[in-house]
Amino acid sequence: MVSFSPTAFADFLNDKDNSPIVMLNLLRFVPNGGREKHLEYLRMAEPILARFGAKILFRGDGLPVLTEGDIQGWDAVLLVQYPHRAAFKDMVDDAEYQEAFQVGKSALADIVLQPLKHSDALG
Repeated sequence: MVSFSPTAFADFLNDKDNSPIVMLNLLRFVPNGGREKHLEYLRMAEPILARFGAKILFRGDGLPVLTEGDIQGWDAVLLVQYPHRAAFKDMVDDAEYQEAFQVGKSALADIVLQPLKHSDALG
């Protein structure tokens, strides 16, 4: 299911941190054409991303998971950098992006979107 958590989305946007963010996209495609539909979405979305100062930092296909447990791998991963949180919201609200989003949404069986901020230390 592709939908934002209203609470998490509002909390993300209400944070006053204006630094760049990277959006981790974990993607699982629908069978029979999901990957191709996603590539169509990317062709539509890349110029829109650029208009909002965003860029794809990494795009890759998932390989078999190496850890044990009840874990299902992902078909693909995207890392997209936005100049700030408001750029992400402005893009999501954009009419041209909404059209591309419908194509992207039709490609996905599941997605996780997790914003990331730069950190010099882990812990």
